[in-house]
Amino acid sequence: MQTPLQITFRDMPHSDALDIHIREKAQKLEQFFSGLIGCRVVVEQSGKHHQQGNPFNVRIDLTVPGSEIVVDRQENMDVYVALRDAFDAAKRQLENYARQL
Repeated sequence: MQTPLQITFRDMPHSDALDIHIREKAQKLEQFFSGLIGCRVVVEQSGKHHQQGNPFNVRIDLTVPGSEIVVDRQENMDVYVALRDAFDAAKRQLENYARQL
């Protein structure tokens, strides 16, 4: 990547384990698509569902040549499941972008 990976945690404490997990997932995306310019990941814990718990939301913004790919609102009660779903969606969108090239 030309720009460093940006990871933001909102409404939750920073987690070194999550940070490492996100970096590993982003590195796999970069290996999959070498033209990746940048990646921003936002993990937030929503406080709006008091009776059901607070689900985690993940947003990924990928910068590729001539475009930007956005994966938004991958929500789950387990942050690792939300991250997996978000990065799987990002990989599918990267595949579609690569086919268009």
